[in-house]
Amino acid sequence: MSDTALYSTPALDGYRAETDGLLVEELTRLAIVSIATPLGGDKALADAFQKSFGADVPETGRVTVSKDGKIRFLGMAPGQVFAVFNHDGPDAEARLAKEFSDAAYTTDQTDVWVALRVAGTEVVSVLERICPLDLHKDAFPADRCARTVMEHMAAIVLRDGEDGFALLTARSSARSFLHAVEVSIENVL
Repeated sequence: MSDTALYSTPALDGYRAETDGLLVEELTRLAIVSIATPLGGDKALADAFQKSFGADVPETGRVTVSKDGKIRFLGMAPGQVFAVFNHDGPDAEARLAKEFSDAAYTTDQTDVWVALRVAGTEVVSVLERICPLDLHKDAFPADRCARTVMEHMAAIVLRDGEDGFALLTARSSARSFLHAVEVSIENVL
């Protein structure tokens, strides 16, 4: 048996910076679990969502929240939802899988993504330079989500408050994504 131990590390080493009231930070405790609907299983999945989480299955582009407020469910596509929540440890998927039983297929996505939170009064001005979505609060209100591209990198955008967004992108392009956000901040502020 090897004496070597493996430890997970944040993609951006827990990056955090604040400039002129604009905060950018890596969300290092964020677990992401994909939930897929089995063929013909829409009703069973909806029942499991209500029973276990007191929430509806979100429509594509919408977000629902568990009754305890700890899990956000992002409607990614028909039959696909991402559960996003703070969690320490490697068992995020197992935790949700037991709640859904046979009503869903679950897959841990945590280590595939990097998550940045960008917040502040100028956040829309910063993001509109690199994101093709209309992020004005009237067009993209709190608890909305969308898949898009930002600086030629695939991304998921979640508005998590009046002046805040969580941005998810592939872990493999984490540094490039952060650089795009930093350059946009420099050009706006």
